[in-house]
Amino acid sequence: MTFMTAPAHRSPRRGDALSRERIVEATIEILDTAGEAGLTVRAVTAHLSTGRGAIYHHVANKDELLAGAADGVIGQVMEKAAGDEDPARAIRALALGIFEAIDAHPWVGTQLSREPFQPAVLRIWKSVGVQLHRLGVTGPALPDAGAALVNYVLGAAAQYAMGARRAQDDAARKEYLERLAAEWARHDDHPLVRESASLLREHDDREQFLAGVDIFLAGVSSRAAGGSGAA
Repeated sequence: MTFMTAPAHRSPRRGDALSRERIVEATIEILDTAGEAGLTVRAVTAHLSTGRGAIYHHVANKDELLAGAADGVIGQVMEKAAGDEDPARAIRALALGIFEAIDAHPWVGTQLSREPFQPAVLRIWKSVGVQLHRLGVTGPALPDAGAALVNYVLGAAAQYAMGARRAQDDAARKEYLERLAAEWARHDDHPLVRESASLLREHDDREQFLAGVDIFLAGVSSRAAGGSGAA
């Protein structure tokens, strides 16, 4: 009588090579939990239970991991903001999406400030440029307006995110703003400074950020209506 032996148990294997998308997902997860200091190729291989060769098939080093992770986050922002037929609303949605992405993933703000030609920054530039052109901005005014808006969005979002990390909850945030307002008023008795300090206690980062975007859009619309945006 012949007995068949049961096949030895083996760990499941991927049906195909490890994808770049999964590497990006793992990198984002590591950055969100351990920060940039915790990101290494070794950490990614351990997170994915794979070998270094599989990682190096898609990325060359830590810099490419960071760029790919930032592009992954910004790509999701672009998908959510796409489809609005109104260019001003589309720009506002994109700006708010970037703000919220940097707030949720603080390392994104740091990464986007490093290299102007990385994929995530190019995505942002292209999307902003397309919408500004739809608003009537053309010629030399288009790159000027695009640079002003992109620099504001990236810089302000990163700054607000840094401030938000100093306060972990609403009570701590209120205490931080009250302390900051008191310092402003103590160091300068100018009426404008005192008024700003009094308003700081009710400050909302998101609303102030969007107010800046709206001011920019109002200026663009005014210039386009007056013919200043044309080549």
